[in-house]
Amino acid sequence: MVIRRRALQILRTALSRQAAVALIGPRQVGKTTLAHEIADGTDALYLDLESRTDRDKLAEPELFLEAHEDRLVILDEIHRVPELFQTLRGLIDRGRRAGRRTGRFLVLGSASIDLLRQSGESLAGRIEYVELNPFDLLEAAPDRRAMFDLWVRGGFPDSFLAAGNEDSLVFRRNFIRTYLERDVPQFGIRIPAETLERLWTMLAHSQGTLLNASKLAAGLSVSAPTVTHHIDLLVDLLLVRRLRPFHANTRKRLVRSPKTYVRDSGLLHALLGIADFDALSGHPVVGPSWEGFVIENLLAAAPPRTGASFYRTAAGAEIDLVLELPGGHGLWAVEIKRALAGRPGKGFHNARGDLQPKRAFVVHAGEDRYPAAEGVEAIGVRELAGILQAL
Repeated sequence: MVIRRRALQILRTALSRQAAVALIGPRQVGKTTLAHEIADGTDALYLDLESRTDRDKLAEPELFLEAHEDRLVILDEIHRVPELFQTLRGLIDRGRRAGRRTGRFLVLGSASIDLLRQSGESLAGRIEYVELNPFDLLEAAPDRRAMFDLWVRGGFPDSFLAAGNEDSLVFRRNFIRTYLERDVPQFGIRIPAETLERLWTMLAHSQGTLLNASKLAAGLSVSAPTVTHHIDLLVDLLLVRRLRPFHANTRKRLVRSPKTYVRDSGLLHALLGIADFDALSGHPVVGPSWEGFVIENLLAAAPPRTGASFYRTAAGAEIDLVLELPGGHGLWAVEIKRALAGRPGKGFHNARGDLQPKRAFVVHAGEDRYPAAEGVEAIGVRELAGILQAL
């Protein structure tokens, strides 16, 4: 099964206007495959910086890369050689003066923009960032059956495309172990794998709830600032989403703690030992899991620079997802329901009164679209993702 990635054209466009492009995303999400698609048909040079042989070629990086200044150079796992950023900066600046302004370097990294920037010399103004997420509904789920498979297994290619649920679960369990034991230390971070796995699992159990660092710290026998630091790491590694509260100029008492979500639903289920849809349907996490799945798919489809948050007051007014869209599209309010049809609750109506969003939706697990209340549309998640992608 061949699945075309939406990021492919985004990546090509970015390379056509910038000297360096960083393709970032978690391990095993398909960055290398996408990079080879970019390289096909061109005279590109691919270097895997996890390979000692390829790292040795860069013993004198400036001399080596200058010898290939007329080619696109792809540097996979750039965080393994963070000192390269300073070299790239000089080469890009010299290339600009010589008229070579675009398509020089494609760097691949398994971390967020912030963590990559901390790893080496800043390339501000010289680099564009493209995030590659796991498969989403618009890429991999043309029907409801595929949508539920994607929800249960998650969007990592080897997990979603596995021969069966057991093979998929084995991949995800191995992924978690490898990430904690091998990949995290590569960033120079010294946290016991067992501690980080326990925290990750605790976050899975509290999927979609307000972050309580003190409670998590007590369970791990560490301090609250230490827990916050560890969560920062999981966020930077693109494994956990910290959804901030929306701050409005109202007189209401607003919740100020963020919500946390394990970003990939398949990893969430693996951390909790959930093997298939039947097991998920009877598990207490089923509702929060669906909520996180919907949020990730909508944000994957939303335009760049979209702001995401939630809204909740002490009195119970609540919006699951607030989208601040660029280009004059305004504020959109989204309530998420796991049922096949959706009706907004009182808290959603009260929150709409506070924020006055331009559009409001109740996202459900079905495919019908209809008015749910005055000014509110009920809609399936795939259709709303398609609307966001078209903006």
